[in-house]
Amino acid sequence: MNSIEIRTLRPAAETRDMLAGLLVATVAAGGSVSFMHPLAPEAATAFWEKSLAAAASGDRAVLGAWDGEVLVGTVTLLLDCPPNQPHRAEIAKLMTRVDYRGRSVGTRLMRAAESLAVEQGRTLLVLDTATEEGASGLYEKLGFTLAGEIPDYALKPHGGLTGTLIYWKRIGPIS
Repeated sequence: MNSIEIRTLRPAAETRDMLAGLLVATVAAGGSVSFMHPLAPEAATAFWEKSLAAAASGDRAVLGAWDGEVLVGTVTLLLDCPPNQPHRAEIAKLMTRVDYRGRSVGTRLMRAAESLAVEQGRTLLVLDTATEEGASGLYEKLGFTLAGEIPDYALKPHGGLTGTLIYWKRIGPIS
């Protein structure tokens, strides 16, 4: 596990294609990351094309966990907040390859995203996760506080409704 390296991802076709493959596999495995199964590879590629372009402009940061040349996980830090919320950032699209789950990849990605948010002068992180089969245990272990649940928030990738849990965490010095 020490071979896992966390890096900020830049727009590149090969990276985009690996991210798209990870997204398709995550949705197929039931991951609630805003898409329905089956997810067409072209739709996944288009999503990451836009996401990496937003990262290049500074509106977000996309982090990747690498095992050698293999992308095994990702998380996105959304930085483009309204003018009255320059102190916060949002965590989105935390995904780990199925065969790497339970090996601290998600924890390492989340810690890197939090550090980056602090470097960006943010003092509050927010996120949401599916009520059913979401990552609430991970987020609570990392010190996030549950704000509440919204029932029937989204469709699960294979159908049916699930609620979402809203979390927050104070980070860095509060000014």
